[in-house]
Amino acid sequence: MKAYIVGVGMTKFEKPETRDWQYWDMVKEAGSAALADAGVRYGQVQQVPVGYCFQASTAGQRAAYELGLTGVPVYNVNNNCATGSTALMMARQFVEGGISDCVLALGFEKMARGALGGGGSDGGAADFRTSPVARHYGIMAAAHGFEMSPPTAQIFGDAAREHMDRYGTTEAQLAAVGAKNHRHSVNNPYAQFQDVYTVDEILAARTVHRPLTKLQCSPTSDGAAAAVVVSERFVESHGLGDGAVEIVAQAMTTDTGESFASGTCIDAVGRPMSRAAAQQVYDASGLSAADLDVIELHDCFSINELLTYEALGLCGEGESGKLVESGATTYGGRWVVNPSGGLISKGHPLGATGIAQAAELVWQLRGEAGPRQVPDARVGLAHNIGLGGAAVVTLLRR
Repeated sequence: MKAYIVGVGMTKFEKPETRDWQYWDMVKEAGSAALADAGVRYGQVQQVPVGYCFQASTAGQRAAYELGLTGVPVYNVNNNCATGSTALMMARQFVEGGISDCVLALGFEKMARGALGGGGSDGGAADFRTSPVARHYGIMAAAHGFEMSPPTAQIFGDAAREHMDRYGTTEAQLAAVGAKNHRHSVNNPYAQFQDVYTVDEILAARTVHRPLTKLQCSPTSDGAAAAVVVSERFVESHGLGDGAVEIVAQAMTTDTGESFASGTCIDAVGRPMSRAAAQQVYDASGLSAADLDVIELHDCFSINELLTYEALGLCGEGESGKLVESGATTYGGRWVVNPSGGLISKGHPLGATGIAQAAELVWQLRGEAGPRQVPDARVGLAHNIGLGGAAVVTLLRR
């Protein structure tokens, strides 16, 4: 059975503590927008997976109750930075499996200011002996030692160093990712930041972990996103065909031995997972990177955008620095990658990120993205990854 997204909504992503709101306020705003976009009442929703990382158990119920008290199942989902796309995947599975005809996927986060930690539930510095990502950080420490910089920036920064050493990638090419995504965010009213920076300004910004500067790192954020996922018969019986976007294929992968065998941070942060998930989606859909028009991918740090180009097959291994430098991944190029501004500019409230990526693609494929519209966009791909790990790739088509 086919699954379709018929409604999406999100809040503006905000710097933590900017707005006086609770996580249930965010979910009410995003969820109500998605339901209104679909023309669906909450009473028609049969299942509600809710993604978040930094709240207590059953926070999903507390948030969803703002939309209605209908007694439907609510599932609390936590999969690190891939949490939102995991909730969306559950929604699709309920529909494709014939269990439900209408499912609402929700994702939110209310975060603390400052750098994200290494896996602790409070977002602070984790005890790596007991952290679920201890094995990943062990790879980092063995290869590069451990420095007094934020752990997530450190492991991705070390992956950037490896990429530079192995392939000749330059700091300017890494900064070009940030410059592109900051430039894209100017036209996104939902983005946390809407400022333009040159490559030189990005290089001159405060270093978080060499070679990554602050303007190449996604910020902590507050925000929520929502998507209404329905069956083909629901689309037909409710006359929703005009706004329906098909989930053509979707795959989740977790770490295999390949993530750790090389002893590199490039593999530990998920390039093998992303490559495997993308290949599963291409195989299931019969499509390839050549068929994509618009891509929302997980640029938690600039290096991860480059690694993901290679994993998705946009270029060969080691060629991603030259690809971004060529202009192939912005307007006027071969693909438009992160027209929303990506995580670097739009923000990264962990539980909301994956669903927000899907929302951007739905708007793009409907032709509703306004000044950031990708011309003639018909096929879109979302990539969302979490350290620890999980990678979710979703292929959408109008």
